[in-house]
Amino acid sequence: MKGLRQDLGFNLGVLFRAYVKASNVVLADIPGGPRGYQILTAAVHGDAGSQVALCRELGVDRTVMTYLVDDLEKAGLVRREPDPRDRRNRRIVITEGGRETWEHAERRLRAVGAHLLGDLPEAEATAFRQTLEHLARRADAADPVSHRCQLVEDL
Repeated sequence: MKGLRQDLGFNLGVLFRAYVKASNVVLADIPGGPRGYQILTAAVHGDAGSQVALCRELGVDRTVMTYLVDDLEKAGLVRREPDPRDRRNRRIVITEGGRETWEHAERRLRAVGAHLLGDLPEAEATAFRQTLEHLARRADAADPVSHRCQLVEDL
């Protein structure tokens, strides 16, 4: 197993599986689970913009996004409002209940992350998160969700 323990893909997979299993439990009560949480996060931070823009950012089909937002709206977590800059677009806006739901999930997800990075000193955990964010931005810029295979083609 020594060879696998030095493999980036193997290690990312192990960490990812552990995160997914725990986060699925944390997000089970949010319509759409992880995708619903991502929509709430975008709405909380004012990044949701239009549904079309959010589809591109999250790599979600427009029809699927409509159903996700419908379910979040029915649960009282978001509402759709006309975009003041372009009335043809509808912005996704967080409700008070949505903010409370998001804050609760966010606290629990932070605890999941802290558990997974458990024995790292705080400075190393912070450096890991910053490095991961940097690498994710770089990978997304090189191979955006809308062009899923570009990175492989470039290699």
